[in-house]
Amino acid sequence: MSEIIGRGAEAVLRKEEFMDKYSVVKERLKKGYRVDELDTRLRKERTKIEAKLLSEARRVGVSTPQVYGREDNILKIEFLDGDKVRDVVPKYNTKKRKNLSETIGENIAKLHGRGIVHGDLTTSNMIIVDGDLYFIDFGLGYFSDSVEDKAVDLYLLWEVLESTHPDYRKEMWISITGSYKEAYRDAERVLKRVDEIGKRGRYVSER
Repeated sequence: MSEIIGRGAEAVLRKEEFMDKYSVVKERLKKGYRVDELDTRLRKERTKIEAKLLSEARRVGVSTPQVYGREDNILKIEFLDGDKVRDVVPKYNTKKRKNLSETIGENIAKLHGRGIVHGDLTTSNMIIVDGDLYFIDFGLGYFSDSVEDKAVDLYLLWEVLESTHPDYRKEMWISITGSYKEAYRDAERVLKRVDEIGKRGRYVSER
C-alpha cells in the first residue's frame, strides 16, 4: 500500500508498508529550471545530508524518525503516528505547555551544540508520540557552527509562535529560551543575535 501524505515544492511524501509497520518515503522532485546533471546532484546531496542530520540528531539525544534507507533522491524513514505540537499547544494547560516548551528548548540546544541547524523549526515539525517529543523534516537543515545561523533558526521559531500561537507565544518563548540557556553553553551569544535579527526586521518594516 502506498499513500501520498504530503506534497511540497521540494518533495512528495508517501506512506508505505515496511516490515509489518509503516514508513515514510520522501522523494525529492526534479526541478525543470535546473540543468539535469546539476539537478540530480543537488537532490542526491540534499537527501544524503538530511539522512545524516537525522542520524546525528539521534546520537545527541534528540528523538527523530529512524532512517531505514537512502538511495539517490529517495529517503525512507520511520512513520511516526502522533500529534503535531501545533495542534496540542492550545489543548494543554499552562503547566503542560511549560514542560513541553522546556523540552523543545533542551532539544534545540542539543542540535545547536552538535552544530545542527534544523532550518525549519516550526511546531508542525515537532510531533508528540506516546508523550515523547520528536523533531521531523530536516530537509532544509545543515551543519554549521555559525552564531548567525543558529540565531536565524531560533528566530524562525519565534515568528511561528507569534503567528500560530499568539496567545501562548510569550510564556512558551520564556520556557524555550530558559532551558536552551541551561543546556547550551553558547546560548547567550545566539539569543543576543536573535534580538538583533528582530530589530533588523522591525527597522526594515518601518522604513
